[in-house]
Amino acid sequence: MKEILDAILNPGTTAADFAALPLPESYRAVTLHKDEEEMFDGLDSRDKDPRKSLHVDEVAVPELGPGEALVAVMASAVNYNTVWSSIYEPVSTFSFLRRYGKLSPLTARHDLPYHILGSDLAGVVLRTGPGVNAWKPGDEVVAHCLSVELESADGHNDTMLDPEQRIWGFETNFGGLAEIALVKTNQLMPKPKHLSWEEAASPGLVNSTAYRQLVSRNGAGMKQGDNVLIWGASGGLGSYATQYALAGGATPICVVSNDQKADICRAMGAEAIIDRSAEDYRFWKDEHTQDPKEWKRLGARIRELTGGEDVDIVFEHPGRETFGASVYVTRKGGTVVTCASTSGYMHQYDNRYLWMSLKRIVGSHFANYREAWEANRLIAKGKIHPTVSKVYSLDETGQAALDVHRNVHQGKVGVLCLAPQEGLGVRDAELREKHLPAINRFRNV
Repeated sequence: MKEILDAILNPGTTAADFAALPLPESYRAVTLHKDEEEMFDGLDSRDKDPRKSLHVDEVAVPELGPGEALVAVMASAVNYNTVWSSIYEPVSTFSFLRRYGKLSPLTARHDLPYHILGSDLAGVVLRTGPGVNAWKPGDEVVAHCLSVELESADGHNDTMLDPEQRIWGFETNFGGLAEIALVKTNQLMPKPKHLSWEEAASPGLVNSTAYRQLVSRNGAGMKQGDNVLIWGASGGLGSYATQYALAGGATPICVVSNDQKADICRAMGAEAIIDRSAEDYRFWKDEHTQDPKEWKRLGARIRELTGGEDVDIVFEHPGRETFGASVYVTRKGGTVVTCASTSGYMHQYDNRYLWMSLKRIVGSHFANYREAWEANRLIAKGKIHPTVSKVYSLDETGQAALDVHRNVHQGKVGVLCLAPQEGLGVRDAELREKHLPAINRFRNV
């Protein structure tokens, strides 16, 4: 791997030089082991420790197929799907690999006794397979995480509807938490030139998810003047939703859990902030019973912050804990758009507040290639900024996943793969200097 890294660090290396580089037989990667699927049986989610399940192993370089690329990964990031994988919840991801492996002889490569995780990367193309024209060795890229087959008509209007749609590095193998990754070339996008490798790697999954969920017509279709309630507004996903609301002329109402996270939202430019811990919202009386009085109290607080208006859109991802409140506080004809359920999948809400007020619940999952491209374009133009707050080494990925699991992080958590240190990879120093305060906003918390 040293020869590859030296080539990347040398600004004079040409495309031909990259194409001529010999590929190693193996590389280091963060893995789960199939024979450990039951290691956390009987434990509560909170007690499952990713440091015990995540390994850094030497693995074989996979065969390169048509429409694919091998990418030297300079940096990656930890997402919540990395946590789900590492604690084998809600199911072991080896079940995804088994199903994918049955699709074709080529996909059989993915069904292995180990699973290489990671749904983000920034790096350099090393090789492309047959049929690839848009990318070449030496291209500096980031990757979005939608893997599709596109053999069904269903996926050609919106690739997220492809019956064989999967999240790379979660429902497929050979993910980005590694020194080399295998991707489909329709996952690739240009690396933003003003960002370091770790900064460029961090937005991929969450930035695209927030774009589709909030901005795209496939999600909430946010417009100027909308009031948008954003749960977890300083987190890896919510921080991008907050930026999109501000950039799009909407008003974010940021829900956070402490003063530090409130300060992050203020630094992004948000003014309407609810500290749910300080204001002691308790949406559940007990495990089985919600408290509508708390929904009403939240609604009244929102109207205090908006000059008497209810929210047009609720940006939902906590799930079970907050969903009843989200449905209640949305204005008549408004939209609850949901992409995850980090506090539980079994949502409960009072349907009277939905049907009688003509509200909509919209499910949103990651983004199609066009949406991911547009979201990355906004990063590249300096309109939306990365939110990476802390960076770990590849060997420390277990600790990084634990921090995300226990919600002790801010923004996104980056991982250096081949990059020997932070701060490398900046190609446009002028644009970086222009946006440096925004880029560093999360690094200073």
